[in-house]
Amino acid sequence: MAHSDSARKRIRQNNKVNLHNRTVRSDLRSKIKLLRAAMAESKPETKALLATVESKLDKAAKRNIIPHGRANRLKGRLKKSVQAAKPAA
Repeated sequence: MAHSDSARKRIRQNNKVNLHNRTVRSDLRSKIKLLRAAMAESKPETKALLATVESKLDKAAKRNIIPHGRANRLKGRLKKSVQAAKPAA
């Protein structure tokens, strides 16, 4: 257990930030799942979903919730799979 007041405060702050980051990551994963499901069913709103997922990835990377490289890699792979799924539909 922390002994100083500043250490206690740091623990409280870390827990608060951790909770926020967890919700952002969870929301991001949910949006990616929605996008992949829309691609599988070739729904027309796939392009709009891709834009929102890219935006959420950029925001998460900007706030250091996920690494920039992971965000860029996910965006590239999702965009590539959306474009590949389009001619088949």
